Amino acid sequence: METTKVGIREFRSGLADYIASDRPVAVTRHGQTVGIFIPTPGPSQADLLALAQASVKLRAVMPLGEDEVDALVKDFKVARKAAARQRKRR
Repeated sequence: METTKVGIREFRSGLADYIASDRPVAVTRHGQTVGIFIPTPGPSQADLLALAQASVKLRAVMPLGEDEVDALVKDFKVARKAAARQRKRR
């Protein structure tokens, strides 16, 4: 994939276009490359639709009350903190 070279002012003024692009951009200042911007793709409409459908199926299979959801979130946070402590020990 070819990299586009642009000056820093042009990069700032066209930032929205560069974010929407799928090509890397080499940002230059006085002809010298000072950074490389690599846009990452966001979720596609198909991904969002699949996620919404999975959510509907999950609710049908596993209906939870509000109290159960709160307890599940609390358990998840505790488990996430424990995992973070384990990673720090390594």
